[in-house]
Amino acid sequence: MPKVTYVTDAGVDYSVDATSGDSVMATAVRHGVPGIIGECGGNASCATCHVWVREEFVSGLDEIEELEEDLLDMAVSERRDGSRLSCQVEVTDDLDGLVVDVPPTQP
Repeated sequence: MPKVTYVTDAGVDYSVDATSGDSVMATAVRHGVPGIIGECGGNASCATCHVWVREEFVSGLDEIEELEEDLLDMAVSERRDGSRLSCQVEVTDDLDGLVVDVPPTQP
């Protein structure tokens, strides 16, 4: 069972067991991780699940789609390298140990 760690703006770590095939957003919501809202339910239409994927994990992610790029450009207050919508990041066994930072606020 892969682990995902969410680091809040306050520096609090939430390490949770995830299920391969679930999204990083669904995993956060299921475990009550603060700051990951997922208002649209994972349909890539709101950007309230924005995270910053730590650099060492970015190369293991699927390519970012155009819709996600647009949402990140328009809706995210601070876009960084590694910015992703967590609803579009699938948990896999290869991503065991994934660490993402949660922005202080979501749009």
